[in-house]
Amino acid sequence: MTTTTRAEARGRVEAPRRSRQGHAGMVGGAVSKYVILTVASAITLLPLVVLVITAFKTKREFATTGPLQLPKDWFNFSNFVTAFTDGNMAVGFRNTTFVLIVSLFGTIVIGSMTAYAVDRFEFRFKKVVIGLFLVATLVPSVTTQVATFQIVNGLGLYDSLWSLIALNLGTDIISIYIFVQFMQSIPKDVDEAAMLDGANKFTIYWRVILPLLKPAIATVVIIKGIAIYNEFYQAFLYAPSPENAMISTALFAFKGPYGSQWQIISAGALLVIIPTLVIFLVLQRFIYNGFTQGATK
Repeated sequence: MTTTTRAEARGRVEAPRRSRQGHAGMVGGAVSKYVILTVASAITLLPLVVLVITAFKTKREFATTGPLQLPKDWFNFSNFVTAFTDGNMAVGFRNTTFVLIVSLFGTIVIGSMTAYAVDRFEFRFKKVVIGLFLVATLVPSVTTQVATFQIVNGLGLYDSLWSLIALNLGTDIISIYIFVQFMQSIPKDVDEAAMLDGANKFTIYWRVILPLLKPAIATVVIIKGIAIYNEFYQAFLYAPSPENAMISTALFAFKGPYGSQWQIISAGALLVIIPTLVIFLVLQRFIYNGFTQGATK
């Protein structure tokens, strides 16, 4: 009886102690979490902060101040004017917009029709075709550059914007997989109901399936659009003429006459970033929804 009473008393003493230790552990975990997130955010945003500060500095300020020292005049937009006019960025934005629109339209049509055939039709070697799509994603693109260049040159597309459009249309396996993932969530009963109403296969695709793929189309447009917008290597290699400059190669041109004027290069980089940032902020919920729906398949 005495032993039981002592054990109960010891338990009443240790219970609050364990409770305090548990609470301290939770607080410590929360503090560590926020410290790690703060450090990671600072590391991620530091280059962008330096870019913004540098873009508003004069040449003398850039040479005499540190990278994190604020500019004297935040309304100094001369670097942006110089970058846009002397860097011929208007041509870069025009060419990029043309390539972007045509490439995205072709990607949506080709990708959705390919996904429709793969998901809705049964044919010989279907698994082989799907496996080849997977193999194509695993082959490093740099290993096929010589053959790709010879094909583009043989088609007479070298040094034209159509070479970039052809390359963007022919290497987009990821978009096909995104469309297939979304199409698998559409019941095949919808197809059968349309067939009972007299619709053929193309009518089902165009009037039934394609409108239901709006979330997938939005996801592909955002992911593919950002990739095309930021693409530098293809534009530099296959469209080297100044009249065919993309926005990425127009920015690279500042390495020539403006090689030492980093304040102008920073202003040009900000002009390139702004459209992508605005589009991403407006349409970001489609990206998250697309990845979430694709992950639950």
